Amino acid sequence: MQSEAIGHLAGLLDSDFSGAVNCILESKGRVIVSGIGKSAIIASKIVATLNSTGTPAIFMHAADAIHGDLGTIQEHDTVICISKSGSTPEIKMLVPLIKRGTNKLIAMTGNPESFLAQQSDFTLNTFVAKEACPNNLAPTTSTTAQLVLGDAIAVCLLELRGFSSTDFAKYHPGGALGKRLYLTVGDIAINNQKPLVNAATEVKNVIVEISEKMLGVTAVLENNEIVGVVTDGDIRRMLNKYDSIKGLTARDIMTKNPKTIATDVLAVKALETIQEKGISQLLVVNGTEYHGVVHVHNLINEGIV
Repeated sequence: MQSEAIGHLAGLLDSDFSGAVNCILESKGRVIVSGIGKSAIIASKIVATLNSTGTPAIFMHAADAIHGDLGTIQEHDTVICISKSGSTPEIKMLVPLIKRGTNKLIAMTGNPESFLAQQSDFTLNTFVAKEACPNNLAPTTSTTAQLVLGDAIAVCLLELRGFSSTDFAKYHPGGALGKRLYLTVGDIAINNQKPLVNAATEVKNVIVEISEKMLGVTAVLENNEIVGVVTDGDIRRMLNKYDSIKGLTARDIMTKNPKTIATDVLAVKALETIQEKGISQLLVVNGTEYHGVVHVHNLINEGIV
């Protein structure tokens, strides 16, 4: 029932939908979203989605509005009222109070002939034939339709504002999602130790450097430029190749032209490179300057994987 109702929603869209979207887009204020009962919960979710995609929004419970919270609405704000019937007592009391000012009112209702719809500047029709509840009582299909239409508004505004993944990252700095959008390899490398040896460093000291810095690798520098890398794997291959390590230097066992990555590259890109190349770490550079190491374990610990 719910999937059929969602499919039917597209046919209910008319010029009021684009009018409502443009009204919000051109507004100098915020979007105040209000409702009662289950519609109030949907209103809260719509507010969260709008805020996270570049449209400032505030939730206002319809019952609380008529007991003091009406002051939430400022001069340039646009108000969205959500109500399946459009005729609940709280909504019928709230709407005239909103209409006293200059605020635009957008109705989201399943009844385009309702009091709410008739009093609004724009009406978004969320009609559903029947609730999924066997008794056709509990708001189920109707709240799903409201939620989808709210998402449609948010996505339209997102596209009209040219809201990018970089903008999205500003509003989602926490958790794995945020880190995938803003965390750079430079942010990670700075917290690691910085293993490095000279090309002429004896192998014994190379092994010590790798062990002490605990990243399974060390950069090999010459004249302050990276000329190679020595990994745990290089050490094992050396032991298989030579009977004695006496006289060997980093230059003798290093891998030339190691894979590097710039400090300002997103950590998620570092993960893609590590997976593509089948390696465990990358040397991090700032221009030609050696900056440190990013290890696959860093990316796992940060929740990037």
